[in-house]
Amino acid sequence: MEYVIKQFPLQQGALEIQYIEDFFGEFPRRKTVGEIVDRLSDREHLILMAIAPMPEDPGSIVPVSFKVAHELRADERDPKLRDLVHRLDGAVEFDGRKVLYQWIGGTRRDWRGQGHFRALTEEQEVWGVACGFHEFVAKTKNKFYEMRSALDALRFDVIHYEAHPDNRESKVYMSKKLNPDILDLHQSRRSVVKVEE
Repeated sequence: MEYVIKQFPLQQGALEIQYIEDFFGEFPRRKTVGEIVDRLSDREHLILMAIAPMPEDPGSIVPVSFKVAHELRADERDPKLRDLVHRLDGAVEFDGRKVLYQWIGGTRRDWRGQGHFRALTEEQEVWGVACGFHEFVAKTKNKFYEMRSALDALRFDVIHYEAHPDNRESKVYMSKKLNPDILDLHQSRRSVVKVEE
């Protein structure tokens, strides 16, 4: 199977994400276009979306999965990102290195288990290596077993764990070193279409 991925510029990508998040039931609060633009506008970032035909109508192509990654810096000004950097202290080295952070993403329930998450992550790795990033960091919750499993299969290591009284709500931080050699391990066939502004 060949996965078709669209790479979006910031404004168009923010609109697409706001639209597709309506199809995800597990996100208690969806990101707005303004939040996405504010977070990404002054940093290197990548907005990817996988598209696929509807099973009952192969002529209709719909967005089925998306992922957004961006540069994470040691000297973040945004309070949420500053807190994230603080939580990663001792687990991620920022000095003299570029760190890529997997911010948001997901796959629609009816398309899960078909490799879209893997294809998008592998494409993020290609971009990250090309842009000189040294490490790829992701954060999830213990209860998101499918995501944890997918990151494990992609050779992300657990680097930090924050326990919560309800263990399902515990935070799991995972990381993968980025270098050209990891691209040889990719399994998905992908074609990428860059959407122009």
